[in-house]
Amino acid sequence: MLVAADDRDRFGVDLVGAQKGMTALEGIIRDQITRFGPISVADYMTLCLLHPQHGYYITGDPFGAAGDFITAPEISQMFGEMLGLVLVQCWQDQGCPTSFILAELGPGRGTLMADVLRVGAKVPGFVAAAEIWLVEASPALQAIQQNMLAGFQVNWVRQMTELPDRPLFLLANEFFDALPVRQFVRAETGWQEQMVGLSDGRLAFGLAAAMTVEALEDQAATARIGHVVETNAAAQGIVRDVARRIAAHGGMGLIVDYGSWGSDGDTLQALRRHQKQSPLAYPGEADLTAHVDFAALARAAKGVAVTGLTPQGVLLERLGITARAQALAGSLSGAALENHIAAHHRLTHPDEMGSLFQALALYPADSPAPPGFD
Repeated sequence: MLVAADDRDRFGVDLVGAQKGMTALEGIIRDQITRFGPISVADYMTLCLLHPQHGYYITGDPFGAAGDFITAPEISQMFGEMLGLVLVQCWQDQGCPTSFILAELGPGRGTLMADVLRVGAKVPGFVAAAEIWLVEASPALQAIQQNMLAGFQVNWVRQMTELPDRPLFLLANEFFDALPVRQFVRAETGWQEQMVGLSDGRLAFGLAAAMTVEALEDQAATARIGHVVETNAAAQGIVRDVARRIAAHGGMGLIVDYGSWGSDGDTLQALRRHQKQSPLAYPGEADLTAHVDFAALARAAKGVAVTGLTPQGVLLERLGITARAQALAGSLSGAALENHIAAHHRLTHPDEMGSLFQALALYPADSPAPPGFD
């Protein structure tokens, strides 16, 4: 395994200094690498995020100002309300099925689902027909979600495959970015997988021997030497399952995340206390994500229609977020009004989340397209 000798990574973080204080999980990862050899980036992400004792999402609540990052539902209720309108309209367009699965992947604190249900309650029959399922691996977050959704009967599963097979109306906001990616670097004789190993006793990135990667053969002729491609088998598997359910039973899937149409180089990043860090610096104590390849998700959605990729800001504006913001502003003043205006700007402006975050929807081929999409 080849390991770069530079002590500073691409985020400008001093790796020597950052790793002086070893986290509990880092010791476990170092021991595993010492015994069995380097691990893939995907395996490293899985350990960091979902280790049963020390995983980032297992041990607490990372959301909000007191955590490591803030998601759109925590910024303003308007985000969830707009997405709720999409779900309700699709439900009506498909004949208002009297029993369906209303599911969310990676529901955070439950804020988004609460906002969707508040909108849905204004439409006769929607909430009564909905059976709420949350796909959540963290017991700590399940407890927070239960409190947020008090008054509703909520079901939890750890994996998408455990959901009942019925009409499925599904939300996934900032879920796919946290699924583990493998990274491959184009070499003269094939692809070299980026691995996590040890250098002078510290965690370090390195490259495995060159090999042929069947899934990347279509890019082999055009990718320049040194170009990084990320693959996400877990994300594609989940989308295949969502599409299968929608094709068989009806429903829709709404995905909002940061990413692009196609793999966009090395996008692995870590966030801790709202600051970017080296992905190797704080295993289990920093959020690890990678940009979503929406083209790969669309290719995995067999048997259903897929919308065009739409910027979050464009989608929210088409759904009427500005009119909603103006209505809510009428009862606000002072700092509350300033925060409300800032939230609208943050969700929709191209220089904020408006362009960085993209939306994609899956729906039955014989149904109208979801509102807000091309």
